[in-house]
Amino acid sequence: MATVFLAQDLKHGRPVALKVVHPELAAALGSDRFLREIGIAARLQHPHILPLYDSGEAGGFLYYVMPYVEGESLRDRLNREKQLSLEDTLRITGEVASALSYAHSHGVVHRDIKPENVMLSGGHAVVADFGIARAVTAAGDQSLTQTGTVVGTPAYMSPEQATGSEIDGRSDQYSLACVTYEMLVGEPPFTGATPQAVMARHSLATASPPSIVRSTITPPVEDAIMRALAKVPADRFATTALFAEAMAQPSAAGRTTRATAQVPAAVTRRQLGRWAVAAGIAGALLASAWALRSWWSGASGAAEARGPDPRSVAVLYFRDASAGKQLGFLADGITEALIHQLSQVGALQVTSRSGVRAFKDADVPPDSIGRALNVGTLVEGSVAQSGERLRVSVSLVNTATGKEIGSKTLERPRTEIFELQDELAGEVAVFLRERMGEAVQLQESRGETRNAAAWELVQQAEQLRKDVTVLLAAADTAAAGRQLARADTLLGRAAALDRKWARPVASRGWVAFQQLDLAGTFDPQYYSRWLGPSVEYAQAALKLDPRDASALELRGTVRYYQKVFNLVGGPAASTLVADAAGDLRAAVEADPHRASAWALLSHLLMRESQPAEAKLAALHAYEADPYLANASSVLWRLYASSLDLEDGVEAARWCEEGLRRFPKEPEFTECRITLHALPGRRPEIARMWRLLEENVMLYPPHEREYRRRRGEMLVAMTLVRAGLPDSARRVALRARADATVDPSRDLVYIEAMLRNMLGDRDEALRLVGTYLASNPQERVSMAKDQTWWWRGLREDPRFRQLVGAGGSAS
Repeated sequence: MATVFLAQDLKHGRPVALKVVHPELAAALGSDRFLREIGIAARLQHPHILPLYDSGEAGGFLYYVMPYVEGESLRDRLNREKQLSLEDTLRITGEVASALSYAHSHGVVHRDIKPENVMLSGGHAVVADFGIARAVTAAGDQSLTQTGTVVGTPAYMSPEQATGSEIDGRSDQYSLACVTYEMLVGEPPFTGATPQAVMARHSLATASPPSIVRSTITPPVEDAIMRALAKVPADRFATTALFAEAMAQPSAAGRTTRATAQVPAAVTRRQLGRWAVAAGIAGALLASAWALRSWWSGASGAAEARGPDPRSVAVLYFRDASAGKQLGFLADGITEALIHQLSQVGALQVTSRSGVRAFKDADVPPDSIGRALNVGTLVEGSVAQSGERLRVSVSLVNTATGKEIGSKTLERPRTEIFELQDELAGEVAVFLRERMGEAVQLQESRGETRNAAAWELVQQAEQLRKDVTVLLAAADTAAAGRQLARADTLLGRAAALDRKWARPVASRGWVAFQQLDLAGTFDPQYYSRWLGPSVEYAQAALKLDPRDASALELRGTVRYYQKVFNLVGGPAASTLVADAAGDLRAAVEADPHRASAWALLSHLLMRESQPAEAKLAALHAYEADPYLANASSVLWRLYASSLDLEDGVEAARWCEEGLRRFPKEPEFTECRITLHALPGRRPEIARMWRLLEENVMLYPPHEREYRRRRGEMLVAMTLVRAGLPDSARRVALRARADATVDPSRDLVYIEAMLRNMLGDRDEALRLVGTYLASNPQERVSMAKDQTWWWRGLREDPRFRQLVGAGGSAS
């Protein structure tokens, strides 16, 4: 339908895909209706839908603009690999189904689901050209037949689409089933010499069960695919989401799904899907050690029978085997360098250092660690010193059998620490090749410094910073302050030894930033005192290395804090959020594994009413490191953004994942109530009240009054979905509270959403006004909010006036 150009968006400085509709098709369509219809695609916001940036007409040509995706299409991958693993197939199918379910709920059918339109970026599937086929179909009417254009692709086209019948979301479901079939089998269910022959087979022939070609496909997966390929739409699943759910049944997968993420620590929420950061955000820096021993122990029977994938690797912290136990900082530095280097290997899934930290100095059998971390291979070792020479011993262990795969002892002068690290990585690569049966290509590690003394000083400082976490947990702020001062001195010495090395300079900025944790409560003057030096060190580090991920994240973090806590006034304050977002994006571009930067970016985007982008950032964070100390916050954001996007399947998934991992975190009891506020839910009212009582008791006594009233507001939302509007109104009135119980006026905000659900528009507007009178800083965010919570209300001129949108809520 179009010729695609790689272009540069001059205004925003980004590459884009510029798609120009073929002239004969453009002539048949006409511009007005095409552009009007394509505008529907621009309103779709979902993390697995490639957004539409722009569209228009120029010189008689119709065009539309989409992001340029760095990566490959599913077609590229299938051309290379022919068949995908069951795990990858289920993940891609689930993510595409999530996008389709969202679009179908908004009345949009894709009409051209095929591997070419599924982009793979950052490990996730993103559906491209959403709404374009609809625009062509709607705009073209009968004139399309004159051009010989068929909207859709024969190999993936449903029987009803091929015959020109009326279609709905079940047509996309059929197409997705064809794509899933191809991912598993290696070709679509129907092929033929001509497009007409292929379309005829879709209508008349029965697809061969995929297990005939690939016996490892389990019956539940095959049953789901065959049902989605039914000739009659009524015989398929009612929704694409149900197809994905049937595919993802535990018995179908026979595996443990391993998520990924990270973000700032838990803070109070202004909205169900947004955060009101305040003092709690500082807690993001308090890295608490939490037990991981049984996290991944719930693997399915089939996965246990196979044993964990040998490509899943955990590098345990090397032991300090020196006589005086003086080499702990060196052992940690060597371990973390090895984790970083192995993480760059695409064929491996390497547990983050946060994940293995729980097992540091712990006497736990390899099979137990393997089950806890869901890894098939352990790397363990020790560091000792004899005279001026370091001795590093390393071994690889098969977690399923507990047997050693190989071991080696390396020895070099202490001044040759970098050569020792390179040699160590090379030996591990050799062992992994034996373990996996394939070569492991290590990328050459970027040489930030070759000054061994400077590197050791940085490792000592990092050890002191880790100790601060323990001291703060024991409420010993005086000792924590002394440790930070010592760390800063060591980093200053390191920077003096290598004046071109950015890391010690950026680390001094993080030490200054870590001083915020000593405050206990929010103090604007204290925060400003330490944020100033933090950003100065970040700027200095970036002069040495403009792409230093740590310095970029630090500067972005400081800018975000300055905005959140209103520490900067005047014109400079207006650009803080955009500048912070730019820094955080640059940090993850420089280091895609930098989970903390992804996490904070998701936090920022959520507050800016960009739930789709926030969810993608949270997914990247969770994938980069699911073991972060604030992983519960990331899981909550994945849930909340899914809820804001009206994606019930995804919201339920992340709610359950959060409850499984953090059963004592009250938000994951609350989310089971809030889920039932979504359209189409039929809640069990008695169960909602029981969940409310469970939720309230998870909070300390002084918070329970507010939490009970908040929970009642959420139950009132479920009453709306249960068809009990009068009961919902009574409960809402009972749940109201004054400023002594609800100083942030969050209950007012939630009731405004509830009243909008009820259709009580005047009362909803009154409550919005009351909320904004106490929280005027939230006007901009509410003006941008395009989520379903304000559907109907945001079009009201009175709402636009309240949020200061000047006639437009967008």
